[in-house]
Order: sequence, then structure tokens, then C-alpha cells
Amino acid sequence: MITLLQRVSEARVVIAGQCFAGIDKGLLVLVGVQASDSEEIARKFVSRLLNYRVFSDSEGKMNLSLIDVQGGLLLVPQFTLAATTTKGRRPSFTSAAPPAQGEFIFQAMVDAARSCYQKVKSGQFGANMQVQLINDGPVTFILD
Repeated sequence: MITLLQRVSEARVVIAGQCFAGIDKGLLVLVGVQASDSEEIARKFVSRLLNYRVFSDSEGKMNLSLIDVQGGLLLVPQFTLAATTTKGRRPSFTSAAPPAQGEFIFQAMVDAARSCYQKVKSGQFGANMQVQLINDGPVTFILD
């Protein structure tokens, strides 16, 4: 699993011109599911995302987690994160999970997050989404 975590002031997913999901202050996480991923890996990522310290404390140090600041979590499936880009001029998606597996693992991640944290929203697997965000900092990390 590969995730691109972004600390945001706000973020939303738009599908067919309508706001599908949105958060205020929190984390926008783009999720790339690989063929080798499992539900267990998805659950571990949820714990990592909720507890990853990327928010500033009173001294300006990144010491606070999403749980500490009670921010929103917006999970968005993005299979292109699993692309191999080391050769040629076109990405290869051989390491990405097949669509059915990717959707299952992504939904397991969303369900795991919702089971232990209230402020969880998600994009829609397989949809053509427009993701809008205001990156705070900017603060962006790749977690794999």
C-alpha cells in the first residue's frame, strides 16, 4: 500500500459536479492499493494515519496527530500511486491490485477507520473524481 498524506485546511471530492465528501482541517490521504496488500495491512495503515504526528503543537513542532487535533480524515482511492515509473515514458500498473481487490482493500481501510474514529469521509472507488484541497504548510508525506 502506498499513501500520499497531505495536511489540509480543507479538502473535498467532487463527482459529476457535486460535492461527494469533504473535510475541514485534517488529512487528505490518497490511497494506492498494491496486489500484495491485505485487510491487515489496511488496518495497520489506519492506525498509522490516525497517529502520525504532522500537526504543530504550541511550539510549532510537528508533535500532534489527527486524533490530537480532532481533524477530519478524507480517504481517496488512487490506483496510479501503485504505478511503476522506472522505465520508458508510460507508467506500468502491474503492481497495482486488480480492481475488485483494490476496492475490497480500500473499503476495508475506510471501514477500519470509521470503526475507531468519527470524522472519516471517503472518495468513491472507480469514479472520476476531482479532488480539491488547500494544502496546509504545505505538508505532504508518502507512507508505504
